[in-house]
Amino acid sequence: MGALTALFFEMIKLVPLGLDEQAIRRASHPAMTNILKSLERTILERREAESDQSYVASLRAKGRAKMAEKLGEEATEAVIAAVLDDKAAMTGEAADLLFHLMVLLADMDLSLDDVTAELARREGLSGLEEKAARGAS
Repeated sequence: MGALTALFFEMIKLVPLGLDEQAIRRASHPAMTNILKSLERTILERREAESDQSYVASLRAKGRAKMAEKLGEEATEAVIAAVLDDKAAMTGEAADLLFHLMVLLADMDLSLDDVTAELARREGLSGLEEKAARGAS
């Protein structure tokens, strides 16, 4: 049985449980969901540590502007890796970018669930339609 067929049968098992499409998708990618949720819990825990004992706590002590600056630095490094077509660097920079985004989200009392809910809301809209709905240019 191929991987796609196996995934289909796993999804079919979930349908009678009354799970919606989002729940089925999350069940299809448990490793990604698990690692991100685990990282989110770790970030929340380490925010309370002493700043000399935790990188997350040290960012929190420096304030939201510093967290945003670090996010921007990581985004720039990801852009450079992409332009250079450096897949290994891009993988590392993408991980750094996700980490720093999650640190900033936690500081704003937001979670990955908030972000995935917004993505779910946008699902099925073209990018142009979604952008027009926000009044963006």
